[in-house]
Amino acid sequence: MQHKDRVLSAKEQRAVFKRLLAYTKPHIKTMTFAFVLLILATGADIVGPILVKIFIDDYLTPRVFEFRALVILATTYIVLHLSAVILNYVQLFTFQKVALKIIQQMRIDVFSKVQKLGLSFFDRTPAGGLVSRITNDSESIKELYVTVLATFVQNFIFLIGIFVAMFYLNAQLAFFCLFLLPILFLLMQMYRKFSSRFYADMSEKLSHLNAKLNESIQGMSIIQLFRQERRMRKEFKDINDQHQKAWMKSMKLDGLLLRPAVDFVSILALILILSFFGITSLNSPIEIGVLYAFVNYLDRFFEPVNQMMMRLSLFQQAIVSAGRVFKLLDHDELAPTQVGDHSAKVTKGEIEFKNVTFSYDGKTDVLKNISFKVNEGETLALVGHTGSGKSSIINILMRFYEVKEGEILIDGQPLQSFSEAELRNRLGLVLQDPFMYTGDIKSNIRLYHEHITDEHVEEAAKFVHAHSFIENLPNGYDTEVAERGSTLSSGQRQLLSFARTMAIQPKILILDEATASVDTETEEAIQIALEKMRKGRTTIAIAHRLSTIKDADHIIVLHQGEIVEQGNHEELLKQSGLYHKMYLLQQGVEKEVGIS
Repeated sequence: MQHKDRVLSAKEQRAVFKRLLAYTKPHIKTMTFAFVLLILATGADIVGPILVKIFIDDYLTPRVFEFRALVILATTYIVLHLSAVILNYVQLFTFQKVALKIIQQMRIDVFSKVQKLGLSFFDRTPAGGLVSRITNDSESIKELYVTVLATFVQNFIFLIGIFVAMFYLNAQLAFFCLFLLPILFLLMQMYRKFSSRFYADMSEKLSHLNAKLNESIQGMSIIQLFRQERRMRKEFKDINDQHQKAWMKSMKLDGLLLRPAVDFVSILALILILSFFGITSLNSPIEIGVLYAFVNYLDRFFEPVNQMMMRLSLFQQAIVSAGRVFKLLDHDELAPTQVGDHSAKVTKGEIEFKNVTFSYDGKTDVLKNISFKVNEGETLALVGHTGSGKSSIINILMRFYEVKEGEILIDGQPLQSFSEAELRNRLGLVLQDPFMYTGDIKSNIRLYHEHITDEHVEEAAKFVHAHSFIENLPNGYDTEVAERGSTLSSGQRQLLSFARTMAIQPKILILDEATASVDTETEEAIQIALEKMRKGRTTIAIAHRLSTIKDADHIIVLHQGEIVEQGNHEELLKQSGLYHKMYLLQQGVEKEVGIS
């Protein structure tokens, strides 16, 4: 599901820019130092044409060549030029160093925020779009700090210095030149108004590209299996064409309102200056040095204006990208957190649901008035057809989502009174499709818990009968795991997930179709391991194969989010209800394929 980003208003863009500037506060001392260097460098650069003017009017025109004075003048000019070069290098390096630190912090802020968001947010947001915000958008913001702001500040101070020098040379002409500023300001405002629309469209299309690319890579096996390459190429091409069209619109705007428009204004300004000196020369002599200095300053005036206009496109891209990033940072759909100061502890592992109703979207209830209790050390099995609400019970017990109505208790304490760390350390979850990280086997079992030693890792692997296959790998526990564990079989990944869970020694064990991806031979070994794992632990198991939960203390049968039957295996068979039908159906299938 793609979300279309709204074009920011002028007021919102100003707010975004102020927020970007707020990131500079921790670096205010360093930036003040860079500003001082910038002012000194600008002053040294501005004085150059005045020295040339003095040489022309005081020495060259009257043909007065005093060696000592000319040496001092030439030396001063060279020293000022070299000083300007050195100071500009240091201040630019300082500005960019600060800029990189700022963008580094911003990326950490965005990534940290993503880690805190609730699963409901990820249910509706494409992964590729999030990647685009963390990478592409932050890269655009980096250009703002590294290139745009430094250029704008440097050139703004330079323009002020040029006008000061112009007023020093000829106040009347400098005053006329001030009328150029409203024209340039109008050009900038027109550019910002139209470009904001184009860059918002470009950023959105880039997010769609990343989302489609991520989807294609993740589902490559399905794409190739069902020969969907042509369709995916067409969909990718369509989005890519839309992105290219958005770029073309921005390029046309850049070609019209950036350098060509500024060059036209600069020609008008040159005509103004030459006309002024031409008319003045009819009544009184003019100083050639002053004419040279004005023309030189005019050329220097429009060069920074051109630089700022050319970087205005980067500025607008950064504002649009920052708006998208801040929208993510301000998103309030956080993962559920502990309520109250009292942090409850899981001691026995008793679980109780009291009239729990839950909805993912706030409209359609997927669980309706669910109530049950699991005593310490007991095993509860959840069965039902696809979509009956089995996994939803697990999701809200793990507190991935908040319940709509009702209450969940662990050891008599409300679920929200437990800290996230307590729940994650005391509740062990094994999913049907376990996720493997890049790294070695050892790190995938330990998951970087410092208190879990190599000995504990090996003990956990032996406990779930994973040690034998790990030992047969090329480097044993140090064998590198490919992305998502693609080089391992589904059964091997499942065994590793069991070992990962047992390594933390949970008090409550939650199994979500834990044996669905395991072959019959491996399942037998896992059933033995599960029997050991369940001892002394409260267990909730979602089971597709009813034969695996015959010995459960209690079985709940769900249908369309409601409990329709409950009891142990024998009791449910005697009821001749939904469980009985499911059991007979599976028994028939197993006999048909020769499974005993």
